[in-house]
Amino acid sequence: MRAVVQRVSRARSTPGGEIGAGLLVLLGIAEGDDPAAADQLAGKVARLRILEDDDGRFNRSLLDTGGAALVVSQFTLIGDTRRGNRPSFSAAARPEQAEPLYERFCAALGKLGVPVATGVFGARMAVELVNDGPVTIVLG
Repeated sequence: MRAVVQRVSRARSTPGGEIGAGLLVLLGIAEGDDPAAADQLAGKVARLRILEDDDGRFNRSLLDTGGAALVVSQFTLIGDTRRGNRPSFSAAARPEQAEPLYERFCAALGKLGVPVATGVFGARMAVELVNDGPVTIVLG
């Protein structure tokens, strides 16, 4: 499982939801990922200290600030470009495996107290964001 996490002042997925200040999470699910991995990564995202404190330091998390997360499924994060110029997506989980794990990740964030908005799994989406910083972290 891989996540690209971007600190945003706002973000929106069409179709899907939108958030104000918080994190945009692009989530890729690989073959072999399981519910425990989804729960663990959700905890990492919720506690990731990349939001600024009063001194401008990376010292606060979504749990500290009450910020929201917009979670967008993105199988292309699992793409492998080690051979040639066309990415291989053979390591990405099939939709019937990936969708329940995507939903599990979102539910786990919500259970931790993070307000969650989502894209639409499997849909072609337009994702808009205002990257705050910019700050972008790759997890997984």
